[in-house]
Amino acid sequence: MNWIKQYFTQIGPRRILVMVIGNILTGLGVAIFKMSTMGNDPFSGMMMAVSAKIGMSYPLFQICLNLVFFAVQLAWARRLIGIGTILNMLFLGYLASFWYSVMGLFMTPPAGLAARLILVAVGVIVCSLGLSMYQLPDVGVAPYDSLALILDQKLPRIPYFWCRIFVDGMAALACYLAGGIVGVGTLVCAFGLGPFIQFFNTYVTCHLLKKKGAASADE
Repeated sequence: MNWIKQYFTQIGPRRILVMVIGNILTGLGVAIFKMSTMGNDPFSGMMMAVSAKIGMSYPLFQICLNLVFFAVQLAWARRLIGIGTILNMLFLGYLASFWYSVMGLFMTPPAGLAARLILVAVGVIVCSLGLSMYQLPDVGVAPYDSLALILDQKLPRIPYFWCRIFVDGMAALACYLAGGIVGVGTLVCAFGLGPFIQFFNTYVTCHLLKKKGAASADE
C-alpha cells in the first residue's frame, strides 16, 4: 500500500482535482455533441452505435471495450497508466449519460440546422476545455487514447498524427457500420479540437496547475 500513498503524494491533490473536473466536462461535451445529432467524437460515437446495436447500455459497453484496450495498454504502454486512466475508463460513459439525461429534462435534440451547429460549437468549447484539464495534469492516458501512442511507438516512421487518424478512422467506420451518426461533429472532433485544446492548455489549465507560461502547457 505504500506505493499507492507515494503515488498520490507525488502527483498531488491539485493535479487529481483538475483531471477529475476535466473528465466531468468531457462527459458534458460528449452529451452536447450527442444532443446536436450531428455526430460525436469517433470513440464515443462508436460506443453509442455499437452498444445500441447489441442491446447493451452505452456506459457498460464502454467499460467492457475499455478493458480490452486497457489490456493492450498494460502490455505495451504501462508508463501511460495512472489514476486518470482508471477514472476515464470506468466513469466517462456514465458521466456522458448523466449529462445527457440532465439536458433531456429541459430540451430535446433541435430540428433546425442553426441550433444544431450552435450545439456543436458549444460542444467543441466544453470538450476542448475538458480534454485540456484531463490531459495536461499527466496522471494517466485513457486506454483508447493510448492506442495511437502505442502505434506511434511501434511504427517510428509513421508520425503520431497519422496513427491517431488511423485509430479514429477505424472507430468512425465502426460507428457508421453500426448505424451511428458520422457527421460534422465527428469531423470537428477528429480534426479540429487541437487548437482549442492548446488554447485552454495555455490560458486556463496551466494556471490551474500553477505551471508558468505557455511552454509549460506543451510539456
